[in-house]
Amino acid sequence: MKKHKFWKRLFVLAIAVFLTFIFADQQKTLNQYSQNSEELKAQIEKEKEYKEELSKQKEDITSLDFVEKTAREKLDMYYPNERVYIDRGM
Repeated sequence: MKKHKFWKRLFVLAIAVFLTFIFADQQKTLNQYSQNSEELKAQIEKEKEYKEELSKQKEDITSLDFVEKTAREKLDMYYPNERVYIDRGM
């Protein structure tokens, strides 16, 4: 009878140790997922800000001021009869 109790206790102890290791491993995995989740949330916020910036640029591109500024600066285009002074003293 004592051997039966001994094996029973040993079995219960083995299950307890096994469950402890399983719990520790699951906790480690959960912490890793939480960290990944925080990193992804930060990345999502960064991408939302970038999207808003692109939307603003899209609105600006269609404005007449942007078109005029681009034509003047990059294409050297000016209005007819507009006087353009170039400083050659440099």
